[in-house]
Amino acid sequence: MNRKRCIRYANEKDIRTLTEFNMALAAETEGITLNSEKVEAGVAHVISHPEMGFYLVAEDDNRIEGSLLITPEWSDWRNGFFWWIQSVYVTPDNRRKGVYRDLYTHVLKLGADVSNVCGYRLYVERNNLAAQKTYEILGMRKSDYVMYEREINPLER
Repeated sequence: MNRKRCIRYANEKDIRTLTEFNMALAAETEGITLNSEKVEAGVAHVISHPEMGFYLVAEDDNRIEGSLLITPEWSDWRNGFFWWIQSVYVTPDNRRKGVYRDLYTHVLKLGADVSNVCGYRLYVERNNLAAQKTYEILGMRKSDYVMYEREINPLER
């Protein structure tokens, strides 16, 4: 019997899986190994502080096939929130099977019910062409902005 994929909010029981997904995402897309304790604490923090954002998981037959994180960013220009789509991960055996499409469609439905959501944004590693193609197929476009960042070195604190 073929079951229908369920999209749901992540909860405390999903912290370990989301941590594993984030670790795999960093290794696959950027070739880096993250500190698993720090990642697990970060995932747990978001789940216990919903004002910071929320994770969605795609589940079929009680197995999580993929996930993403939504974090809000206030836009004074638009008097609304952009929902940033982050930490997108689909398990290798479930890629190209509509998992991300289902997650993204669910995000759009949720955002349509929140009056002050003004748009959706995400960033993607510049060489991840497969992901970029997926985002474009689903109606997203490249932004005119270039992103810069500076991480804080713990020794600077």
